[in-house]
Amino acid sequence: MNKRDFIKNSIIAGAGVLGGANFLNANTQTINNLSYSTNDWETIRRGYDLSEDFINLENGYYCVQPTFILNAYQKHLNAVNQQGAYYMRTVQFQNKQKSALALSELAGCDKEELIITRNTTESLNLIISGFKWQANDEAVFAEQDYGAMQDMFKQVAKRYGIKNVVVSIPNQPKNDDEIVEIYRKAITPKTKLLMVCHVINITGQVLPVKKIVDMAHQLNVKVMVDGAHAFAHIPVNLKELGCDYYGTSLHKWLSCPLGAGFLFVRKELIDSVWPLFAENDSVSNTEIANLNHTGTIPVHTDLTILDAIKYYQSIGAKTKLDRLLTLRNYWVNKVKDLPKIIINSPLELERSCAIANVGVKGIKPSDLAKKLLEKYKIFTVAIETNTVNGVRVTPNIYSTFDELDIFVNALKTIAA
Repeated sequence: MNKRDFIKNSIIAGAGVLGGANFLNANTQTINNLSYSTNDWETIRRGYDLSEDFINLENGYYCVQPTFILNAYQKHLNAVNQQGAYYMRTVQFQNKQKSALALSELAGCDKEELIITRNTTESLNLIISGFKWQANDEAVFAEQDYGAMQDMFKQVAKRYGIKNVVVSIPNQPKNDDEIVEIYRKAITPKTKLLMVCHVINITGQVLPVKKIVDMAHQLNVKVMVDGAHAFAHIPVNLKELGCDYYGTSLHKWLSCPLGAGFLFVRKELIDSVWPLFAENDSVSNTEIANLNHTGTIPVHTDLTILDAIKYYQSIGAKTKLDRLLTLRNYWVNKVKDLPKIIINSPLELERSCAIANVGVKGIKPSDLAKKLLEKYKIFTVAIETNTVNGVRVTPNIYSTFDELDIFVNALKTIAA
């Protein structure tokens, strides 16, 4: 009997001390334990265990978990470890489905269209590698897209003989139409899949995804969206976006533990993707579960997704975004007109998020990042590409204006 059959047939599945909601309630801090006002940012900051060795302005890679989520994660880890195989053979999948359901509700899609993965790279590479390519098919993406996905497109080009068409997105476009037109011009009758970032990771530019999706669909092209930096950051409603595939990482703006992400696939397209790992015959190729055979994974991470959602909702999506935009605009407005300062991100509010990129004329990004860390104890990340040369700066909700003033003064000194 395999593990799935055991779970279906077990008389204790969904029952006992680890059964379903009982387990989650017993091992999850309730939202009532968040004793702060959403406008009390100093109190929120105290809810994080932050390093005192540096100012962290690189939250784009991984958002530090607040202690509310971290404590819940540790409780789940302890509980699963205590129960061992009993938990894994009874309610493991049932509880994972509850986390997936909560994510689908937050993302605005049907529960039958979303699976939990480890990260964006796994989600989108599953689509790229599992797409039913034919020789001479074409794929379109931008040189600003994340490298891991570009590498997968290069691999399928070698494997299946497809052609990759690479466009470039300006750092400060005139309007949405300019961006849509860039993608439209790259599409030919052979184009089968277009990849687009919801938020460009190196600059923080928010792209007009729905307009791009509508244009591509009119030309019979499927659209896959890289939402790594968008989910739980800017508004995301998958039904409204209308895209065919969407992947994101939950360790970023939802502040989940490392190793959590999700993949959305439109219901009618599920059977058009070859799974990475084969599922048994009890699962139809039209079910999203067919794409989600993973083997044994850290299940306590899946459980913590529910706690992360609670924390996010306790602050509120709009309140969080307003805070992030306020922090971003605070430092950008103080340096954007200074001599030698180069802002590599759009200034318009509708194209902005927490992430922005800044450079100093005459200084390599790697040298700038090194100087900021060694002299001013400010951690950023250097970005050196054909189109962007600067450091990516990403505050989080716990960041303070005093910290940003230190960063601004450091830039002024370095630029002078």
